[in-house]
Amino acid sequence: MSDDLYQAEIVARARAGQQDSRLEPQDARVTIDNPLCGDRVTLDLRFAAGRIAEIGHRTRGCALCQASAETLRRCVSGQDRATADALRWQIQAFLAEGASLPETIGAFDVFAPVRAFPSRHSCVLLPLDALVDACGTGPAPER
Repeated sequence: MSDDLYQAEIVARARAGQQDSRLEPQDARVTIDNPLCGDRVTLDLRFAAGRIAEIGHRTRGCALCQASAETLRRCVSGQDRATADALRWQIQAFLAEGASLPETIGAFDVFAPVRAFPSRHSCVLLPLDALVDACGTGPAPER
């Protein structure tokens, strides 16, 4: 693996993502696993007026998964459920096709080096799959 894959900002976010920030009480809690690598994300959401008011998570996995969950926690407050669902697909297109990211989720641009490692895309997307499931906008994509 390239040293670029684990640049300083990804490592810093992964460290921040190691903290258990689960919410009690929460309006939605979802735990999702990646059976291929063993990553596991538990995502908690609180909603207010149809929008995500607060997000918490507990992530056990690689640095990419932990950094993605922490980045998600920082980016989704204030988003409605449909927008949250779209985020997953926008980030997948960013990783797979080099699509640009909307300003609201520009913090995910730190994962640009992951583009060169398609087998690691699922590590970044796992927290977003949990978000889709927790928002009730549809089931997370099949793994």
